[in-house]
Amino acid sequence: GSHSPLEDVAPRIVEHPTDLLVSKGEPATLSCKAEGRPSPAVEWYKDGEKVETDREDPRSHRTLLPGGSLFFLRILHGRRGKPDEGVYVCVARNYLGEATSRNASLEVAGE
Repeated sequence: GSHSPLEDVAPRIVEHPTDLLVSKGEPATLSCKAEGRPSPAVEWYKDGEKVETDREDPRSHRTLLPGGSLFFLRILHGRRGKPDEGVYVCVARNYLGEATSRNASLEVAGE
Protein backbone atom coordinates (compact mmCIF):
# COMPACT_ATOMS: atom_id res chain seq x y z
CA GLY A 1 0.00 0.00 0.00
CA SER A 2 1.14 3.54 -0.70
CA HIS A 3 1.21 5.67 2.42
CA SER A 4 0.92 9.39 2.17
CA PRO A 5 3.94 10.75 4.06
CA LEU A 6 1.90 12.39 6.79
CA GLU A 7 -0.48 9.56 7.54
CA ASP A 8 -0.64 8.67 11.21
CA VAL A 9 0.69 5.26 12.16
CA ALA A 10 0.08 3.02 15.15
CA PRO A 11 3.17 2.38 17.27
CA ARG A 12 5.52 -0.48 16.68
CA ILE A 13 8.49 -1.56 18.74
CA VAL A 14 11.68 -1.41 16.69
CA GLU A 15 14.10 -2.29 19.48
CA HIS A 16 13.12 -4.78 22.16
CA PRO A 17 14.64 -5.08 25.62
CA THR A 18 16.84 -8.10 26.30
CA ASP A 19 17.40 -10.08 29.49
CA LEU A 20 19.92 -8.48 31.82
CA LEU A 21 22.12 -9.83 34.57
CA VAL A 22 23.39 -6.91 36.62
CA SER A 23 25.54 -6.60 39.70
CA LYS A 24 23.98 -4.92 42.70
CA GLY A 25 24.67 -1.17 42.72
CA GLU A 26 25.61 -1.05 39.04
CA PRO A 27 23.77 1.01 36.44
CA ALA A 28 21.69 -0.78 33.83
CA THR A 29 19.66 0.05 30.76
CA LEU A 30 16.69 -1.81 29.38
CA SER A 31 16.43 -0.83 25.73
CA CYS A 32 13.20 0.02 24.02
CA LYS A 33 12.60 2.05 20.92
CA ALA A 34 9.22 2.61 19.35
CA GLU A 35 8.12 4.30 16.16
CA GLY A 36 4.79 5.76 15.25
CA ARG A 37 3.06 8.97 14.33
CA PRO A 38 2.32 10.82 16.50
CA SER A 39 5.38 9.75 18.46
CA PRO A 40 4.22 7.12 20.91
CA ALA A 41 4.46 7.56 24.65
CA VAL A 42 6.43 4.76 26.26
CA GLU A 43 5.62 3.19 29.60
CA TRP A 44 7.36 0.33 31.35
CA TYR A 45 5.73 -2.42 33.36
CA LYS A 46 7.49 -4.75 35.79
CA ASP A 47 5.67 -7.95 36.67
CA GLY A 48 2.52 -6.31 35.34
CA GLU A 49 2.77 -3.10 37.39
CA LYS A 50 3.66 0.28 35.98
CA VAL A 51 7.23 1.32 36.67
CA GLU A 52 7.50 4.72 38.32
CA THR A 53 10.29 6.79 36.84
CA ASP A 54 11.71 10.10 37.93
CA ARG A 55 9.00 11.86 35.93
CA GLU A 56 6.40 10.67 38.42
CA ASP A 57 8.72 10.56 41.42
CA PRO A 58 11.78 12.82 41.48
CA ARG A 59 13.48 10.54 43.98
CA SER A 60 13.23 7.54 41.71
CA HIS A 61 16.47 5.87 40.64
CA ARG A 62 14.89 4.95 37.32
CA THR A 63 14.86 7.33 34.38
CA LEU A 64 12.90 7.10 31.17
CA LEU A 65 15.36 8.06 28.44
CA PRO A 66 14.14 10.21 25.54
CA GLY A 67 14.14 7.27 23.13
CA GLY A 68 12.05 5.12 25.45
CA SER A 69 14.73 3.04 27.16
CA LEU A 70 14.65 2.56 30.91
CA PHE A 71 17.83 3.56 32.74
CA PHE A 72 18.66 2.48 36.30
CA LEU A 73 21.16 4.73 38.06
CA ARG A 74 22.03 1.75 40.22
CA ILE A 75 20.36 -1.57 40.73
CA LEU A 76 18.77 -1.68 44.17
CA HIS A 77 18.96 -4.95 46.00
CA GLY A 78 18.81 -5.52 49.70
CA ARG A 79 18.25 -8.33 52.13
CA ARG A 80 14.64 -7.28 52.47
CA GLY A 81 13.77 -6.52 48.92
CA LYS A 82 14.68 -6.86 45.30
CA PRO A 83 12.86 -3.85 43.90
CA ASP A 84 14.46 -4.02 40.46
CA GLU A 85 14.44 -7.75 39.85
CA GLY A 86 11.60 -9.01 37.71
CA VAL A 87 10.16 -9.24 34.25
CA TYR A 88 9.90 -5.98 32.31
CA VAL A 89 7.93 -5.06 29.26
CA CYS A 90 7.75 -1.79 27.42
CA VAL A 91 4.46 -0.48 25.99
CA ALA A 92 4.26 2.26 23.36
CA ARG A 93 0.95 4.05 22.84
CA ASN A 94 -0.58 6.65 20.65
CA TYR A 95 -4.20 7.32 19.77
CA LEU A 96 -4.16 4.64 17.07
CA GLY A 97 -3.20 1.83 19.38
CA GLU A 98 -0.41 0.32 21.37
CA ALA A 99 2.50 -2.05 20.91
CA THR A 100 4.05 -4.24 23.56
CA SER A 101 7.64 -5.40 23.54
CA ARG A 102 8.92 -8.84 24.34
CA ASN A 103 9.45 -9.68 27.99
CA ALA A 104 12.90 -9.03 29.39
CA SER A 105 13.96 -10.32 32.78
CA LEU A 106 16.33 -8.39 34.97
CA GLU A 107 18.30 -10.44 37.46
CA VAL A 108 20.73 -9.26 40.08
CA ALA A 109 24.00 -11.16 40.16
CA GLY A 110 26.06 -12.21 43.10
CA GLU A 111 23.60 -13.15 45.80
